[in-house]
Amino acid sequence: MGWTVAGKTILITGASRGIGFEAALALARQDARVILVGRDRARTDRAVEAIQARTGARPTSYLCDFSSQAAIRELAAAVRHDHRTLHVLVNNAGGVQKRRSVTVDGIETTFATNHLGYFLLTNLLLDLVITSAPARVVTVASIAHRRGRIHFDDLGLERGYGIMKAYNQSKLANVLFAWELAQRLEGTGVTSNSVHPGSVDTNIWTGIPLWAKPVVTLLLRPWFITPEAGGTTIVQLAASADLEGVTACYFEKHQPVSPSPAGRDEATARRLWQVSAKLVGLPTSVAARS
Repeated sequence: MGWTVAGKTILITGASRGIGFEAALALARQDARVILVGRDRARTDRAVEAIQARTGARPTSYLCDFSSQAAIRELAAAVRHDHRTLHVLVNNAGGVQKRRSVTVDGIETTFATNHLGYFLLTNLLLDLVITSAPARVVTVASIAHRRGRIHFDDLGLERGYGIMKAYNQSKLANVLFAWELAQRLEGTGVTSNSVHPGSVDTNIWTGIPLWAKPVVTLLLRPWFITPEAGGTTIVQLAASADLEGVTACYFEKHQPVSPSPAGRDEATARRLWQVSAKLVGLPTSVAARS
């Protein structure tokens, strides 16, 4: 029997709204056991209630601020306590910051939330995912990675912050992380892929500077797709039987394509893994390659 998500446990971060919510709804309709992770209690509860009302499913939910490593560790501990299996982990939570800020851990917020949050949660749950194999890790990246660079000499962008500079770097980090994870999971039965969900019309850009809002409204918004359409990209990677065994790929428009040259640089991917492990307090050998 081929891959199906019916009866499988799927955790989606950033699932209280936008593409995360739409993916959770669609997967619940396929009889998956969906776990929603959101940041705001009221919004997350509304998402759970909406999925229950539309599908009859009973999703589990947790709260987590992905800018806090302590909060991520608490989330991972709760999931491990409450669930014996985890067949699909979808790394989707994220955001942008129009002004440079640092987290409670002293790390630039965009990098901490969009990349280190994925890195830490995945590694903390990885043994649960591996014991649930066949399993999948889906990392929501962006076409913006093509304009990104990992500034190893200034990861926090203290010497020149820009909203898109920070975002592009974090999304390139997503692509590199998903690829390197795939190498480290070889032979485990767990796949790791990243995906650009499309230019989705969500509220992620509400924090952009005032000068940029007319540009987004007039030039970009006509090309935006709906959160529901964006959610289908996550559903494909999580649920498609055609992708059974497919790993180390980056997807755009529902097809595996080559990422940017920087996004397939093996040395950069390995270095980023080592740096990330140190920043979150994990051994650099975590999920070591065989």
